[in-house]
Amino acid sequence: MENQNDLSNHPPKPRTVCCIGDIHGYITKLRNLWSNLETLIPPPDFQTALVIFLGDYCDRGPDTRHVIDFLIGLPSKYPNQTHVFLSGNHDLAFAAFVGVLPPPRDGSGFSETWREYAASEEREGWFKEEGVHEDMHLQGRRWAGTIRVRFNAVKGTEYKGSIYDAGTTFESYGVQHGSADLIRAVPDEHKKFLADLVWVHEEDDVCLETEKGIKHCKLIAVHGGLEKGKAVEEQLKFLKARDTRVPKVEALSGKKNVWDIPEELTEYPTIVVSGHHAKLHIEGLRLIIDEGGGFENNAVAAVVLPSMKIVRDTDILAK
Repeated sequence: MENQNDLSNHPPKPRTVCCIGDIHGYITKLRNLWSNLETLIPPPDFQTALVIFLGDYCDRGPDTRHVIDFLIGLPSKYPNQTHVFLSGNHDLAFAAFVGVLPPPRDGSGFSETWREYAASEEREGWFKEEGVHEDMHLQGRRWAGTIRVRFNAVKGTEYKGSIYDAGTTFESYGVQHGSADLIRAVPDEHKKFLADLVWVHEEDDVCLETEKGIKHCKLIAVHGGLEKGKAVEEQLKFLKARDTRVPKVEALSGKKNVWDIPEELTEYPTIVVSGHHAKLHIEGLRLIIDEGGGFENNAVAAVVLPSMKIVRDTDILAK
């Protein structure tokens, strides 16, 4: 039997961290992925895991309402886990439409966010209803709009209602796409979930298994990534404040400009983990965990730290 001194020489076991990619309204994929994580990870580690959802819970798939119900229920079912729910660009737009985005801190109206993109209003068919749209954030109007061109040439698919493919989210609440009735149909607990979503999450000590042993890193989780050429501290301050004066949040919506880790973060090992890009990409400490789960035949994926194991809803695991 080990004495107390022997025990004190053993470093504490690294905490398990699960980062879960875009779900996009697919409740069956989410349940299967969760079951696979629970099967794969030893129970004591799973029960105390830090679980970071990387955003985009709504749109495309048929079950947004049930996905949000599932997520809301996790803290009571797994009280010893820590759950972080990041906002994706789709979730921000959903929140904007139902009126739960924080107001701009400078006192300006959300209608100020329309100007920069006004030339796209007709093509994207922005939502417009008297008494509803007048002070709605740009992304809410785009989300609930009716896009004029039905085929998305970039993805090779038909749009589902709007440029965000939000039609299925309306349907999951029993409402026709583009109807303001959705604002009343979304339950208060769902509105609170959307209102509380964070734009960024930081951890000071996350472990990775390497050939040389355990490596201690910082971790920054953000739906799309951090922008090139902008001071990281300024970006983090902006994201923590959830500054809704801007029409488009690049860290949630950007593509090439948020793909890489900003150079200044290489001074101290920092993991930057995101979803959003419809690709699984791991390069050094840059983790992009999204295999396009918003498309019917693609997997919803997660990465488990410290092992860096990729887990999918499609994995067949022995129970």
